[in-house]
Amino acid sequence: MKKIFMYLVMTMIVSFALVACGSDDSETLVMGTSADYPPYESFDTSTGEIVGFDIDIARYITDELGYELEIEDMDFNSLIPALESGRIDFVLAGMTPDDERSQSVDFSDIYYLAKNLIVTTEDSDIHTMEDLEGKTVAVQLGSIQEQEAETIADDFGFEVVKLNRIPEIVQELLAGRIDAILMEDKVAEGFLGAQEGLMSFEVPVEDDEELGAAIAFPKESELVEPFNEKLIEMMENGKMDELILEWFDAEDE
Repeated sequence: MKKIFMYLVMTMIVSFALVACGSDDSETLVMGTSADYPPYESFDTSTGEIVGFDIDIARYITDELGYELEIEDMDFNSLIPALESGRIDFVLAGMTPDDERSQSVDFSDIYYLAKNLIVTTEDSDIHTMEDLEGKTVAVQLGSIQEQEAETIADDFGFEVVKLNRIPEIVQELLAGRIDAILMEDKVAEGFLGAQEGLMSFEVPVEDDEELGAAIAFPKESELVEPFNEKLIEMMENGKMDELILEWFDAEDE
């Protein structure tokens, strides 16, 4: 009986050990983002946590797929190199797919469409794209707005200034060291609402799809398909509309 008892005890110990190992093996996905881009992602000053539209999308998808989620903040222009090096598993940062990025990473389906604005001060003489001639226009380094600015700078005769963080760029505008900012509309709205003396107007584009946000993955990542399935699910079950209303206070159009 003593041997049987010891055998049962050992069996239970081994079983618990296996369960513990299985628990430790529950995979954690590391998401890269640039937490200076409200309402997509930013730091909650009251908690110190990163919150936002993209964060809620990531939490929903990873929870549905059975993963733990870890979020790593970095400069926007460091996100794709971090994917390529294997430091992170995916990027949710309001990132727009384009030909250049698609050579280095794979993208999910588009999950949100946006527009670009020129943001300037109310006392400036900038009211149209033509008024940017001879001016300095700032963009976030590595962003789709940087590419857009470089594409149209010669047409409208302005100089492109590249900076790392959106709040830094806004402060440069308020200090008079730049004349305008090219930035996404929903991000701009937060600053326009919080800071007096700013105004904006829309940058015309030929194809709204170029401004769509998508999730980025390393090349040939096995996560693309299941993430796409969950994005479709979110759009069909109303979860995406719920998050858009919560973070943008507007229906997706």
